[in-house]
Amino acid sequence: MKELVEYIVKSIVSYPDHVEVLEEDAGDGDIRLNVTVHPDDTGKVIGRRGRIVQSIRTVLRVLAVKQDVRVSLDVD
Repeated sequence: MKELVEYIVKSIVSYPDHVEVLEEDAGDGDIRLNVTVHPDDTGKVIGRRGRIVQSIRTVLRVLAVKQDVRVSLDVD
């Protein structure tokens, strides 16, 4: 999942070298992904009214269902 998020976010931003995705296991089948990007790219990742980040979360939910886990995504 980490690789997928990293690929998607790096495709969107202007500074792909500053993209960092941290994956942490929260236990009980929960996975937390924290995405850190360059301050100028935060708006690009979030999108208008949060549509881009919601779309990324939707793709992650589909993958999570296949792997029988729950996933959350935060953008910093």
